[in-house]
Amino acid sequence: MHAMLILIAGPVRSGTNGDDALIKQNLDAMTRVAAKVFEKGHTPVIGEWLAMPLAEAAGSKKIGDEISQTFLYPVAHRLIQHCDAILRLPGDSAGADNDVRIGRERGLTIYRALDEIPDGETRESSPA
Repeated sequence: MHAMLILIAGPVRSGTNGDDALIKQNLDAMTRVAAKVFEKGHTPVIGEWLAMPLAEAAGSKKIGDEISQTFLYPVAHRLIQHCDAILRLPGDSAGADNDVRIGRERGLTIYRALDEIPDGETRESSPA
C-alpha cells in the first residue's frame, strides 16, 4: 500500500471547559497516535498543528478565542481536501464528527482504530 496522508481527528477542547492543561493533554494524546501512524509508514496530520500557529500570528491569545475560531475548523476542512483518510479517535467532539462527515462526502476512508490502518511503504528516498 502507498503511504497516505491521514488526518487525526478527535477531541481537543471538548469536555475541557477551556482548561489549557486538559487541552494540551488531548493534543499530546493525538500526537502520540500520530507518531504511531507515522511508524506505520504514513504521514499523519492534525489540523491544530497548522491552525494554532496561524491563529497566534493573527493575534490569538488562547485556543478557542474569537481569532483562533477563524482558523481552527477552516484549516482542518481545507486540509481534508488533501488527505487520503481520517483516523477518528474516540471521544465526543463535534469538530471531529464534522471532519468525518466532510471526509465521507469526499469518499475518504474513515478509520476508527490504529490497527485498522494498513502499513504503508516505509522506504525513504536517500539524499542525493
